[in-house]
Amino acid sequence: MERGGGGGREEHIVMLPFMAQGHLIPFLALANKLINNYSHSFPRLKITIATTPLNARYLRSANNHNNDDIHIHILELPFNSSDHGLPSNTENTEALPLNQMVNLFHSSKSLQPSFQRFIQDAATPPLCIISDVFMGWATEVAQSCSTKNITFTTGGAYGTAAYLSLWKHLPHRRLHSDNNDHDYYFRLPGFPDSYTFHTTQLHHFLRNADGTDSWSKFFQPQIAHSLNSSGWLCNTAEDIEPFGLHALRKITNQLPLWCIGPLLPSNMMVTCRNHSRLIGKHTGREPGVSPEKCLQWLDSHSENSVLYISFGSQNTISPLQMMALAMGLEDSKRAFIWVIRPPVGFDLKGEGVGSIISKEEVKKVIEMVMGTEEEAEEMKRKAYKIGELMRAAVNVNESQKGSSLKAMDDFVAALLSNSQAHA
Repeated sequence: MERGGGGGREEHIVMLPFMAQGHLIPFLALANKLINNYSHSFPRLKITIATTPLNARYLRSANNHNNDDIHIHILELPFNSSDHGLPSNTENTEALPLNQMVNLFHSSKSLQPSFQRFIQDAATPPLCIISDVFMGWATEVAQSCSTKNITFTTGGAYGTAAYLSLWKHLPHRRLHSDNNDHDYYFRLPGFPDSYTFHTTQLHHFLRNADGTDSWSKFFQPQIAHSLNSSGWLCNTAEDIEPFGLHALRKITNQLPLWCIGPLLPSNMMVTCRNHSRLIGKHTGREPGVSPEKCLQWLDSHSENSVLYISFGSQNTISPLQMMALAMGLEDSKRAFIWVIRPPVGFDLKGEGVGSIISKEEVKKVIEMVMGTEEEAEEMKRKAYKIGELMRAAVNVNESQKGSSLKAMDDFVAALLSNSQAHA
């Protein structure tokens, strides 16, 4: 295999996502975008996504509709969940109890030897490795194999900046010994002094972290490795998060940072409603209720009249909170779609349950969001504006490219420059 960019020469990019659906999907979307949009820059580009066997099966299923999947190879890295104190056949965060999540994080480090052998056995080093922010050890692999590692954060800039700073510095622990009250405000390095955070905003495993616990022992080294990579990709757009990006650039020591998001199929970014056929294929699974049935139900309601409720693919609420939410929704008389995950918090001592809410509080918040008062209208205007900014960032229909497309061009140009320098 010849080394270099352009012409008829083959180039190889290796991707290493973390083992969670919210990480696998953006990596696959990024691979498809590089293959589909940059064939003129890389006529013979091959992308390998390395992951565990069950996650590899999921990626193949999610990508089997793509005509260019012959250019995307899924590499299975040996993995046995039982070796890491995990339930049998557990290779991602899906349905994994929180108390076992840290075992999965630590187990990801076991992939390094087989991943490194794959890189070393290649005829020439890959053009680059693109690794998840949680797989920072890939930076060491890249350095030992004469290539570069690019860190990819699949979330937004603000949340990533806060997460990096919290785990790197554990700033709330500095005040702990001088404060008898366990609930207090603290400042976060990398953020302005006027920005204060409160300990109650932290999950208990982060709130209790002291640098010697299992969570710290995973996150602190992986973050340190990622901060030594050659650059960062962020799944956001410049115009959406100017403050978050300023903080992230400061925390990453001004490493090259390309904002290439949102990474979604292009058909999902247009203002039309015929997206049902994409939903199952994009996620690699069939939804519990068909998208067609959901759209038919939505079409039976007036515009801006349906409330959508979801706590994400990993989070859920306690049974008491779930009951209060259900009763508040019923009292509100509003139409809604609620993505329900099994509740947590059966511990009668209340550990990990979170705050208690009432149905009256729920109803009040629903009315605030769904009502016609100025506050509700302002929320809707802001949400609509963000949607427009997201579409503009990936716009390809007008003469001027969106900011995320320009950033992707710049990232590809940087890869080409590095390739030619080593040709």
